[in-house]
Amino acid sequence: MQVTLTRLFGAATLASAILIAGCGNDDGATETRSIKVGTMSGPESEVMEVAVQIARERYDLEVEIIEFTDYVSPNAALADGSLDANAFQHEPYLRSMIEDRGYDLAVAGYTFVYPIGAYSERHDSIEELPERAIVALPNDPTNGGRAMILMHNAGLIELDDPENLEATPINVVENPLGLRFREIEAAQLPRVLTDVDLAFINNTFAQPAGLRLDDALIQEGAESPYVNLIAVRAGDEEREEIQQLVSAYQSEEVAAKAAELFDGGAVPGWQ
Repeated sequence: MQVTLTRLFGAATLASAILIAGCGNDDGATETRSIKVGTMSGPESEVMEVAVQIARERYDLEVEIIEFTDYVSPNAALADGSLDANAFQHEPYLRSMIEDRGYDLAVAGYTFVYPIGAYSERHDSIEELPERAIVALPNDPTNGGRAMILMHNAGLIELDDPENLEATPINVVENPLGLRFREIEAAQLPRVLTDVDLAFINNTFAQPAGLRLDDALIQEGAESPYVNLIAVRAGDEEREEIQQLVSAYQSEEVAAKAAELFDGGAVPGWQ
């Protein structure tokens, strides 16, 4: 008989819990809103952490940061639904990924220009570059193109089309010094700096390696077309959570954190 009473009591308790939960829903309780955003590991994630805090405080939106160390995986994760957004790339790179891989992605908002620079531990100026100097470039099409255009503008080489944002060494028509090019994954470029005469390194990876943009022998300016952005799946651009993330990111607090971390090497692209 005791077992029967215990079971009856348990059943009544469960029914009460269900009833209370049901009443809570009727009172307007909602599930926590949350999204996942991909960033590059390092200072870019630290900048995003400020946006996460603002999104929580202003919009009651929980944002989980997923960190990456390469430029390919964040778009693959966004395309397959593992992420709701990512913030690591500029528009030329996004366009190239859409064309090459068929991703259905779109721009939700802009973040910063992270200038690329040419660094050297062997030489103090580009005038000191010897014949057949080894130049390391990012191996992704658009960042490699940035480096090629900067070399063209600096007079080191001549390109067949200086407006081609995806220029590669095969587009070089004049190479007075006989420069030799090595295409390397962007994240690895700081590690090979001692082994080459010149390395073009995105500020995303230069800053954590202790390299300041002011020390670069060639610098990309704020007029660069390579403004980074927040990407989403096409159709999600106006989704409420996404627009709240964009608003949180495009804030004075985020700009101040980027200025602190990148020492002037991050230019707000939304102003």
